[in-house]
Amino acid sequence: MPFATWNDATLFYNERGARGLPIIFVHGAGSNHLIWGAQVRALGDLARAIAVDLPGHGQSSPPGRDTIDAYRDAVLGLLDALALDRAIVVGHSMGGAIAQTLALSHPDRVAGLGLVGTGARLRVLPAILDGILSPSEFDVTVRLIVEYSFAPSADAAWQQLAEAQLRACPPQVTHGDFVACNAFDVMPRLAEIRARTLVLCGTEDRLTPVKYSEFLAAQIPHARLTRVAGAGHSVMLERAEEVNRALVEFVRMF
Repeated sequence: MPFATWNDATLFYNERGARGLPIIFVHGAGSNHLIWGAQVRALGDLARAIAVDLPGHGQSSPPGRDTIDAYRDAVLGLLDALALDRAIVVGHSMGGAIAQTLALSHPDRVAGLGLVGTGARLRVLPAILDGILSPSEFDVTVRLIVEYSFAPSADAAWQQLAEAQLRACPPQVTHGDFVACNAFDVMPRLAEIRARTLVLCGTEDRLTPVKYSEFLAAQIPHARLTRVAGAGHSVMLERAEEVNRALVEFVRMF
């Protein structure tokens, strides 16, 4: 299994393909690289597709972080450890916040952006922030997060996977993720992003509604918006083939 060493951290990543521009897939709060399985397989024939476990998640070493900037530094550390000068960075939800922050602070390292089910500001429901660390509220909070992460029509198997991932992530790490999201706000700075950008969202997303993606696409100069009808927040799981087609078309532009 591939691991990269960055400072004192060990980052796990899953990789497929060896040619073309690298693509780094970054997961969201309380999750791990497994959410990108279908995308890594699809893009691996076209580019070097890499899905990372952020610090404290999946098989990467603890601790987790509680700011988007700190997670951005971890992704930069991965790029450095793998000797990658530039990459397309694709992020879901919190991962999209990380991708935006990386494009703003290190534009020379970001060839393109994929912003999936995310926004320029990510406020978190107080019930989630308060409940994830409460032993008596943890189960209810996990179910709430999963409920809001999928469209009502989503396959129950994906919801079960998401719940298992949330339960496998230490509550303190997931809480730190949500704290990081809640403090994130780059709305005034989107026009500074120069990377070509694909914004992608499900029309039934209840955590980051379509208006969030519409705002991103309107404010980022070189952005295009793809809406996936009937999909929820976890659009890359619910509608993998449609997401893969959009990403393949986007990557072929480079």
